[in-house]
Amino acid sequence: MNVERHVKLFKNGRSQAVRIPREFELPGEDAIMRKEGGRIIIEPAPPPSLLALLKTLEPIEDDFGPIDDLPPEPVSL
Repeated sequence: MNVERHVKLFKNGRSQAVRIPREFELPGEDAIMRKEGGRIIIEPAPPPSLLALLKTLEPIEDDFGPIDDLPPEPVSL
């Protein structure tokens, strides 16, 4: 299903911009833009990976003390 809509381009500072109509609204706050031939493709940015998220966290400075190394409990199969 190809949906088209005529939109206006405008200048925003030194950049060219376009308002995205509601029916084309993307989720989130980031997008990926690429050019394929004469077309410009805008897609939602994938969510950050767990590793990228962990890199943004502050290191833990708390001292948790020693951890008891207990023998495993028996398991009946």
